[in-house]
Amino acid sequence: MGVKSFLTPNGNRKRWYRRYIAQLEVRRRCTWSIFQSIENTGEQDQIKLYDFFNLLMDHFNPNNSKERDLICHMFTEEDNFKDTELEKYCDYESIEILESYAGPHLSFPIKLSHATDLVEAFKLKQQLHARYVLHLLHETKKHLKKLPNIKHVSTSYSKEITICGDLHGRLDDLFLIFYKNGLPSPEKPYIFNGDFVDRGKQSIEILMILFAFQLVYPKVVHLNRGNHEDYVVNLRYGFTKEVMEKYRVHGKKILKMLQSVFSWLPLATLIDHKVLVIHGGISDTTDLEVLSKIERHKFPSTLRLHKKKEKTKQIDAQHSEIKWPNIVKSSNIEATWHSPRSGSFSYSPSLSLMPAYKGKRSASSPTTMTIDRKEISKHVRKSVDEELQKCRRQVGFKETYVEPVSTVSVYESDSDSGENQDCDTDDDERKQIVDILWSDPIAQDGCKSNIARGGGCYFGPDVTEKILQKHRLQMLIRSHECKQGGYEFCHSGKVLTIFSASNYYEVGSNKGAFAKLGPDLVPRFVQYQANKITNSLTMRQRVSTVEQSALKALREKIFAHKSDLINAFKVYDSNQTGFITLSEWATVLESVLNLGLPWRILRPQLIHCSPEGLLRYREWFDELAVCQPLQENIHAHFLEALYRNRSDLEMIFRIIDSDRSGLISFEEFQHTWKLLSSHLNVEITDEAICKMAQSIDFNKDGNIDINEFLEAFRLVDKPNMKDKGTNI
Repeated sequence: MGVKSFLTPNGNRKRWYRRYIAQLEVRRRCTWSIFQSIENTGEQDQIKLYDFFNLLMDHFNPNNSKERDLICHMFTEEDNFKDTELEKYCDYESIEILESYAGPHLSFPIKLSHATDLVEAFKLKQQLHARYVLHLLHETKKHLKKLPNIKHVSTSYSKEITICGDLHGRLDDLFLIFYKNGLPSPEKPYIFNGDFVDRGKQSIEILMILFAFQLVYPKVVHLNRGNHEDYVVNLRYGFTKEVMEKYRVHGKKILKMLQSVFSWLPLATLIDHKVLVIHGGISDTTDLEVLSKIERHKFPSTLRLHKKKEKTKQIDAQHSEIKWPNIVKSSNIEATWHSPRSGSFSYSPSLSLMPAYKGKRSASSPTTMTIDRKEISKHVRKSVDEELQKCRRQVGFKETYVEPVSTVSVYESDSDSGENQDCDTDDDERKQIVDILWSDPIAQDGCKSNIARGGGCYFGPDVTEKILQKHRLQMLIRSHECKQGGYEFCHSGKVLTIFSASNYYEVGSNKGAFAKLGPDLVPRFVQYQANKITNSLTMRQRVSTVEQSALKALREKIFAHKSDLINAFKVYDSNQTGFITLSEWATVLESVLNLGLPWRILRPQLIHCSPEGLLRYREWFDELAVCQPLQENIHAHFLEALYRNRSDLEMIFRIIDSDRSGLISFEEFQHTWKLLSSHLNVEITDEAICKMAQSIDFNKDGNIDINEFLEAFRLVDKPNMKDKGTNI
């Protein structure tokens, strides 16, 4: 009877199907929110850590060999060679190609056949020889140096321009674009809008293909810089590791050459003087005339502040509006506070990436105080000195560093005015670049600090209208954000986001897309998904697969804040029953994690509910475990701190690992953690660090393998954990 009633009335079947599709859509949106929130948190952590690096770099003067080996190597190594020095260091002609080499060969000037041979060789998983890589980078740099900051291109009815967004090391996506749209040619011009590298595993292959085609067709292939074309970002998100694993002997030379090449990439492309193509976005102060005159190669990293000369090393309090980094603490100075934004984070902005924005502000924008500059300088100098002395003691440096006393203050000296003016100019130019590489559009009017990423700004429809009118533009095309369909319009169709890396978060999570633009400047889209498996899955199977991956990442995030969560739960559980309500559980999770997620909807996927509707928070964390032997040998509080900051540790390890062997000594490991613990304000004993180091040293050779260290912090579900249902 039930089956008959379901099959016969057409209305019942339609209602059931609509309800089923709606449930899948809710699950999909929750999954999407988890991935994006966690991704933004990672970028935020990168900025916080590098602010700490900048502080050390500006204020630590090494006094002994131990300090120099650790601090000086990590933070004061020269960013740039002069061109002649770089050519000598990266001398490709001195690298021999053995007869046993079976990969593709290149000759210069490069021809179309070489570029197409590269594509075919990479499809066969072949690797390009280091000599050819360096030679190709050398020729690419010579070409890029001739280009303006903003390239001008034009359309015609016979050749539409193809615009591609982020590829992020997904070589299969690039192959699929070429398959669907054709290889670059005079009839098929391309704009690749940055973020070619990181996250994926074939970034170097993508670069070699794009650079080769650009040399073959310099007026057809156009490359914009993205925020991941930055050697500091590459340390954290995988490109540095990829290059060193594929080119163990010459990897450091390749990375140094890439650092220079990235700095010469153009910043934007202008189509028919009407459509602006940039990687991130704009701010209310974006000025194309200023951008066109910047010496872009001065900024190999947008995360690094330029080092000041010795006599101007004091904290620069030139501006009356100041945003304080977390490392500076003083009871006499009121900090700048942010209210949490829905779907985002509450975060004190980075000194290095978060300038003050003029114009309209929402309630979540920072409130800035005006304080006397001399008073600021005195308080900040005192607090910084105290913090640095604490860092030195924790790292193990016994000597007390006394900075030479200057008889002239930064505010009383006229001789430094020229240098300070140069610094101000650099900061203004850097802000222009940061804004176009890191910013994101929002639905609300105004321009405010991008607290989710930690850099750039959020810009509203009014800012888009202002900049478009100012420069007589019709539309802004940008990338920088993953979209489920591969593209998305906003701001009344005047801002278009293009994202070309399919399966970005997980297989089936999103489509990639590229846009084709003709003289009418109306974009047409082609969507795709590189993984063939997704085409054979039902909609429910795709949603479930992606959902489980997102929930796994979320459980890791929750576990990393175990102690903070339990302490917050206890506030609501005054009688120590071990139970709390759903409302209390959701409130605590959001207050501690600040992820802006729909916790009530996610509850069935994360924690069991009793028949009375209460949640057993004491037993919740027992469902997760960290790989042995760490759990048995390390205090729980220390374990959480390590787990929460393992990405920061990996980044520091890879900086210290100068020979790129993948190994660091116990002593380096100990000093690394002590240095990071001063940034995290976590007290760790030598015994705890030693015990963990011995646990990770599986072959007992006195060294720690970086990859084994990371594997030791893999979070796993306990075998006896029952699978939860997937219906929300």
